[in-house]
Amino acid sequence: MSNISVNSLVKKFGAVTAVDGISFSVEPGEVFGFLGPNGAGKSTTISILCTLLAPTSGRASVGGFDCVRDADAVRRSIGIIFQDPTLDNGLTAFENLLFHAYLYGLDRRAARKRIDDALSLVGLDGRKNELVRKFSGGMKRRLEIARGILNYPKVLFMDEPTIGLDPQTRNLIWEFIRELKKNTGVTVFMTTHYLEEAEFCDRIAIIDLGKIIASGTPSELKAGLQGDTLKLSAADPKGLESEIREKFGMDSKINDGGITLTVKRGDEILPALIRGLSTKITAVSMTTPTLNDVFLSLTGKNIREEGSDPYGPMRSYARKNHGGH
Repeated sequence: MSNISVNSLVKKFGAVTAVDGISFSVEPGEVFGFLGPNGAGKSTTISILCTLLAPTSGRASVGGFDCVRDADAVRRSIGIIFQDPTLDNGLTAFENLLFHAYLYGLDRRAARKRIDDALSLVGLDGRKNELVRKFSGGMKRRLEIARGILNYPKVLFMDEPTIGLDPQTRNLIWEFIRELKKNTGVTVFMTTHYLEEAEFCDRIAIIDLGKIIASGTPSELKAGLQGDTLKLSAADPKGLESEIREKFGMDSKINDGGITLTVKRGDEILPALIRGLSTKITAVSMTTPTLNDVFLSLTGKNIREEGSDPYGPMRSYARKNHGGH
Protein backbone atom coordinates (compact mmCIF):
# COMPACT_ATOMS: atom_id res chain seq x y z
CA MET A 1 0.00 0.00 0.00
CA SER A 2 1.24 3.49 -0.85
CA ASN A 3 2.40 5.64 2.05
CA ILE A 4 0.89 8.69 0.36
CA SER A 5 -2.11 8.59 -1.96
CA VAL A 6 -3.61 11.69 -3.58
CA ASN A 7 -6.64 11.60 -5.88
CA SER A 8 -8.06 14.58 -7.81
CA LEU A 9 -6.97 17.01 -5.09
CA VAL A 10 -8.20 20.60 -5.41
CA LYS A 11 -7.59 23.58 -3.15
CA LYS A 12 -9.12 26.97 -3.87
CA PHE A 13 -8.63 30.27 -2.07
CA GLY A 14 -11.56 32.30 -3.30
CA ALA A 15 -11.21 32.66 -7.05
CA VAL A 16 -7.62 31.35 -7.01
CA THR A 17 -7.05 27.63 -7.59
CA ALA A 18 -3.78 26.79 -5.85
CA VAL A 19 -3.99 23.01 -6.40
CA ASP A 20 -5.82 21.93 -9.52
CA GLY A 21 -6.96 18.29 -9.55
CA ILE A 22 -3.64 16.55 -8.93
CA SER A 23 -3.19 12.81 -8.37
CA PHE A 24 -0.06 10.88 -7.36
CA SER A 25 1.20 8.25 -4.93
CA VAL A 26 4.40 7.71 -2.97
CA GLU A 27 5.60 4.25 -2.07
CA PRO A 28 7.16 3.16 1.26
CA GLY A 29 10.85 4.02 1.49
CA GLU A 30 10.82 6.45 -1.44
CA VAL A 31 12.40 9.89 -1.53
CA PHE A 32 9.76 11.78 -3.50
CA GLY A 33 10.18 15.38 -4.60
CA PHE A 34 7.81 18.14 -5.65
CA LEU A 35 9.78 20.34 -8.04
CA GLY A 36 8.54 23.72 -9.19
CA PRO A 37 8.81 27.48 -8.76
CA ASN A 38 7.40 29.30 -5.76
CA GLY A 39 3.66 29.72 -6.15
CA ALA A 40 3.29 26.45 -8.06
CA GLY A 41 1.20 24.72 -5.38
CA LYS A 42 3.92 22.72 -3.63
CA SER A 43 3.44 24.02 -0.11
CA THR A 44 -0.34 24.10 -0.38
CA THR A 45 -0.23 20.39 -1.20
CA ILE A 46 2.16 19.59 1.64
CA SER A 47 -0.04 21.60 4.02
CA ILE A 48 -3.05 19.46 3.06
CA LEU A 49 -1.04 16.25 3.50
CA CYS A 50 0.10 17.43 6.95
CA THR A 51 -3.54 18.29 7.87
CA LEU A 52 -2.78 22.02 8.13
CA LEU A 53 -5.28 22.81 5.38
CA ALA A 54 -8.50 21.09 4.30
CA PRO A 55 -8.89 20.37 0.59
CA THR A 56 -11.69 21.94 -1.42
CA SER A 57 -12.31 18.58 -3.07
CA GLY A 58 -10.57 15.30 -3.77
CA ARG A 59 -8.94 12.93 -1.31
CA ALA A 60 -5.54 12.46 0.27
CA SER A 61 -4.22 9.85 2.69
CA VAL A 62 -0.92 9.47 4.52
CA GLY A 63 0.22 6.25 6.17
CA GLY A 64 -3.15 4.72 5.31
CA PHE A 65 -5.10 7.46 7.12
CA ASP A 66 -7.42 9.95 5.46
CA CYS A 67 -6.08 13.49 5.89
CA VAL A 68 -9.55 14.89 6.72
CA ARG A 69 -11.37 12.09 8.57
CA ASP A 70 -8.30 10.74 10.41
CA ALA A 71 -6.32 13.93 10.91
CA ASP A 72 -5.04 13.00 14.39
CA ALA A 73 -3.79 9.62 13.16
CA VAL A 74 -2.02 11.31 10.25
CA ARG A 75 -0.27 13.73 12.62
CA ARG A 76 0.92 10.88 14.80
CA SER A 77 2.41 9.10 11.80
CA ILE A 78 4.38 11.96 10.24
CA GLY A 79 7.37 14.18 10.94
CA ILE A 80 7.75 17.71 9.56
CA ILE A 81 10.85 19.77 8.76
CA PHE A 82 9.66 23.31 8.17
CA GLN A 83 11.38 25.70 5.79
CA ASP A 84 11.88 28.34 8.50
CA PRO A 85 13.85 27.47 11.66
CA THR A 86 11.57 26.58 14.58
CA LEU A 87 14.10 25.65 17.25
CA ASP A 88 14.38 27.48 20.58
CA ASN A 89 17.89 28.96 20.58
CA GLY A 90 17.75 29.46 24.34
CA LEU A 91 17.48 25.71 25.00
CA THR A 92 19.98 22.93 24.50
CA ALA A 93 19.63 20.37 21.74
CA PHE A 94 18.38 17.85 24.29
CA GLU A 95 15.84 20.27 25.77
CA ASN A 96 14.45 21.12 22.32
CA LEU A 97 13.88 17.44 21.59
CA LEU A 98 12.53 16.70 25.08
CA PHE A 99 9.87 19.39 24.71
CA HIS A 100 8.88 17.88 21.36
CA ALA A 101 8.77 14.36 22.83
CA TYR A 102 6.33 15.52 25.51
CA LEU A 103 4.03 16.81 22.76
CA TYR A 104 3.79 13.21 21.58
CA GLY A 105 2.96 12.02 25.08
CA LEU A 106 6.21 10.09 25.58
CA ASP A 107 7.24 9.50 29.18
CA ARG A 108 10.66 10.78 30.22
CA ARG A 109 12.36 7.38 30.05
CA ALA A 110 11.09 6.61 26.54
CA ALA A 111 11.83 10.18 25.47
CA ARG A 112 15.47 9.99 26.60
CA LYS A 113 16.03 6.78 24.64
CA ARG A 114 14.52 8.20 21.46
CA ILE A 115 16.39 11.48 21.85
CA ASP A 116 19.72 9.69 22.26
CA ASP A 117 18.98 7.54 19.21
CA ALA A 118 17.92 10.52 17.08
CA LEU A 119 20.92 12.63 18.06
CA SER A 120 23.25 9.74 17.31
CA LEU A 121 21.62 9.25 13.92
CA VAL A 122 22.27 12.89 12.92
CA GLY A 123 25.76 12.97 14.45
CA LEU A 124 24.95 15.39 17.27
CA ASP A 125 25.11 13.04 20.26
CA GLY A 126 28.24 14.81 21.51
CA ARG A 127 26.54 18.20 21.40
CA LYS A 128 23.23 17.44 23.09
CA ASN A 129 23.88 19.67 26.12
CA GLU A 130 24.99 22.71 24.11
CA LEU A 131 22.74 25.70 23.54
CA VAL A 132 21.28 25.70 20.04
CA ARG A 133 22.30 29.33 19.54
CA LYS A 134 25.89 28.09 19.26
CA PHE A 135 25.05 25.70 16.40
CA SER A 136 25.84 26.38 12.77
CA GLY A 137 23.03 26.47 10.21
CA GLY A 138 23.80 22.92 9.12
CA MET A 139 23.81 21.62 12.70
CA LYS A 140 20.45 23.28 13.36
CA ARG A 141 19.03 21.64 10.26
CA ARG A 142 20.28 18.24 11.42
CA LEU A 143 18.72 18.86 14.84
CA GLU A 144 15.40 19.70 13.18
CA ILE A 145 15.63 16.42 11.27
CA ALA A 146 16.28 14.61 14.55
CA ARG A 147 13.17 16.26 15.97
CA GLY A 148 11.19 15.27 12.88
CA ILE A 149 12.01 11.57 13.31
CA LEU A 150 11.55 11.47 17.08
CA ASN A 151 8.12 9.87 16.79
CA TYR A 152 9.37 7.19 14.32
CA PRO A 153 7.24 8.60 11.48
CA LYS A 154 6.08 6.64 8.47
CA VAL A 155 6.53 9.78 6.37
CA LEU A 156 8.95 12.66 6.85
CA PHE A 157 7.85 15.89 5.16
CA MET A 158 10.61 18.36 4.31
CA ASP A 159 9.65 21.80 3.03
CA GLU A 160 12.65 23.23 1.14
CA PRO A 161 15.03 21.31 3.45
CA THR A 162 18.30 23.01 2.48
CA ILE A 163 17.20 26.54 1.61
CA GLY A 164 19.68 29.15 2.82
CA LEU A 165 22.48 26.63 3.40
CA ASP A 166 25.84 26.79 1.63
CA PRO A 167 26.54 24.13 -1.05
CA GLN A 168 28.84 22.07 1.19
CA THR A 169 26.32 21.93 4.03
CA ARG A 170 23.55 21.19 1.53
CA ASN A 171 25.49 18.17 0.27
CA LEU A 172 26.07 16.97 3.84
CA ILE A 173 22.36 17.20 4.58
CA TRP A 174 21.61 15.11 1.51
CA GLU A 175 24.18 12.51 2.47
CA PHE A 176 22.38 12.26 5.78
CA ILE A 177 18.95 11.96 4.12
CA ARG A 178 20.23 9.06 2.00
CA GLU A 179 21.61 7.36 5.13
CA LEU A 180 18.32 8.01 6.96
CA LYS A 181 16.38 6.30 4.19
CA LYS A 182 18.83 3.38 4.16
CA ASN A 183 18.83 2.89 7.94
CA THR A 184 15.17 3.53 8.79
CA GLY A 185 13.20 2.97 5.60
CA VAL A 186 11.25 6.18 6.21
CA THR A 187 9.38 7.70 3.28
CA VAL A 188 10.59 11.24 2.51
CA PHE A 189 8.36 13.79 0.78
CA MET A 190 10.14 17.04 0.00
CA THR A 191 9.45 20.26 -1.85
CA THR A 192 12.18 22.16 -3.65
CA HIS A 193 12.93 24.57 -6.44
CA TYR A 194 16.62 23.56 -6.43
CA LEU A 195 17.26 21.48 -9.54
CA GLU A 196 20.36 19.79 -8.15
CA GLU A 197 18.39 18.80 -5.06
CA ALA A 198 15.68 17.12 -7.13
CA GLU A 199 18.36 14.90 -8.69
CA PHE A 200 18.70 13.11 -5.33
CA CYS A 201 15.07 11.98 -5.36
CA ASP A 202 13.95 8.51 -6.41
CA ARG A 203 11.00 10.11 -8.21
CA ILE A 204 9.84 13.66 -8.75
CA ALA A 205 6.65 15.37 -9.82
CA ILE A 206 7.04 18.65 -11.68
CA ILE A 207 4.27 21.03 -10.65
CA ASP A 208 3.35 24.41 -12.11
CA LEU A 209 0.26 26.58 -11.65
CA GLY A 210 -1.29 23.94 -9.42
CA LYS A 211 -1.02 21.10 -11.93
CA ILE A 212 1.39 18.16 -12.13
CA ILE A 213 2.78 18.38 -15.65
CA ALA A 214 5.21 15.44 -15.52
CA SER A 215 6.43 12.78 -13.11
CA GLY A 216 9.00 10.00 -13.03
CA THR A 217 12.61 9.41 -12.10
CA PRO A 218 15.02 12.24 -12.95
CA SER A 219 16.56 10.03 -15.66
CA GLU A 220 13.18 9.22 -17.19
CA LEU A 221 12.17 12.86 -17.36
CA LYS A 222 15.45 13.94 -18.97
CA ALA A 223 15.32 11.03 -21.41
CA GLY A 224 12.03 12.42 -22.71
CA LEU A 225 13.85 15.36 -24.29
CA GLN A 226 15.44 15.29 -27.71
CA GLY A 227 18.89 14.38 -26.48
CA ASP A 228 22.35 15.79 -25.77
CA THR A 229 23.54 19.12 -27.14
CA LEU A 230 26.85 19.09 -29.05
CA LYS A 231 28.76 22.29 -29.78
CA LEU A 232 31.61 22.22 -32.29
CA SER A 233 33.72 25.32 -32.95
CA ALA A 234 35.50 25.75 -36.28
CA ALA A 235 37.14 28.45 -38.41
CA ASP A 236 34.59 27.61 -41.15
CA PRO A 237 31.21 27.07 -39.42
CA LYS A 238 29.26 27.07 -42.70
CA GLY A 239 31.56 24.43 -44.17
CA LEU A 240 31.22 22.37 -41.00
CA GLU A 241 27.43 22.63 -41.12
CA SER A 242 27.36 21.47 -44.75
CA GLU A 243 29.76 18.58 -44.14
CA ILE A 244 27.75 17.27 -41.17
CA ARG A 245 24.56 17.44 -43.21
CA GLU A 246 26.12 15.67 -46.22
CA LYS A 247 28.04 12.95 -44.36
CA PHE A 248 25.76 12.31 -41.38
CA GLY A 249 22.37 13.61 -42.50
CA MET A 250 22.13 15.81 -39.39
CA ASP A 251 20.79 19.36 -39.19
CA SER A 252 22.66 21.89 -37.08
CA LYS A 253 22.57 25.59 -36.26
CA ILE A 254 25.39 28.06 -36.70
CA ASN A 255 26.16 30.23 -33.69
CA ASP A 256 29.15 31.75 -31.87
CA GLY A 257 31.78 30.65 -34.34
CA GLY A 258 30.60 27.07 -34.57
CA ILE A 259 27.60 24.79 -34.84
CA THR A 260 25.14 23.29 -32.37
CA LEU A 261 23.18 20.08 -32.86
CA THR A 262 20.97 17.91 -30.68
CA VAL A 263 21.46 14.14 -30.82
CA LYS A 264 20.55 10.99 -28.98
CA ARG A 265 23.48 9.29 -27.20
CA GLY A 266 25.87 12.19 -27.67
CA ASP A 267 28.71 10.29 -26.02
CA GLU A 268 28.55 7.75 -28.87
CA ILE A 269 27.92 10.18 -31.74
CA LEU A 270 30.65 12.70 -30.87
CA PRO A 271 33.69 10.43 -31.48
CA ALA A 272 32.19 9.33 -34.82
CA LEU A 273 31.71 12.95 -35.84
CA ILE A 274 35.28 13.89 -34.99
CA ARG A 275 36.69 10.92 -36.89
CA GLY A 276 34.53 11.47 -39.97
CA LEU A 277 34.94 15.23 -40.46
CA SER A 278 37.60 16.86 -42.62
CA THR A 279 36.74 20.39 -41.47
CA LYS A 280 39.14 21.46 -38.71
CA ILE A 281 37.49 21.47 -35.27
CA THR A 282 38.92 23.92 -32.72
CA ALA A 283 36.73 23.12 -29.68
CA VAL A 284 34.12 20.57 -28.65
CA SER A 285 31.61 20.44 -25.79
CA MET A 286 28.62 18.31 -24.87
CA THR A 287 25.83 19.03 -22.41
CA THR A 288 23.23 16.54 -21.27
CA PRO A 289 19.62 17.54 -20.51
CA THR A 290 18.89 18.98 -17.08
CA LEU A 291 15.68 19.08 -15.11
CA ASN A 292 15.50 22.77 -15.92
CA ASP A 293 15.53 21.81 -19.62
CA VAL A 294 12.62 19.47 -18.88
CA PHE A 295 10.73 22.24 -17.07
CA LEU A 296 11.54 24.71 -19.85
CA SER A 297 10.30 22.31 -22.55
CA LEU A 298 7.05 21.69 -20.66
CA THR A 299 6.23 25.23 -19.54
CA GLY A 300 8.25 27.58 -21.73
CA LYS A 301 9.95 29.09 -18.68
CA ASN A 302 12.74 28.39 -16.23
CA ILE A 303 12.22 27.37 -12.62
CA ARG A 304 12.70 30.52 -10.61
CA GLU A 305 11.67 32.16 -7.42
CA GLU A 306 8.54 34.27 -7.68
CA GLY A 307 7.33 37.17 -5.62
CA SER A 308 4.56 35.44 -3.70
CA ASP A 309 4.92 33.78 -0.34
CA PRO A 310 3.32 30.33 -0.59
CA TYR A 311 4.52 29.24 2.82
CA GLY A 312 2.02 31.18 4.91
CA PRO A 313 0.14 28.15 6.28
CA MET A 314 3.34 26.34 7.24
CA ARG A 315 4.92 29.43 8.82
CA SER A 316 1.82 30.29 10.81
CA TYR A 317 1.51 26.76 12.10
CA ALA A 318 5.21 26.57 12.98
CA ARG A 319 5.12 29.82 14.93
CA LYS A 320 1.93 28.89 16.74
CA ASN A 321 3.08 25.40 17.73
CA HIS A 322 6.86 25.89 18.00
CA GLY A 323 7.50 22.98 15.70
CA GLY A 324 4.93 20.59 17.12
CA HIS A 325 2.15 18.97 15.16
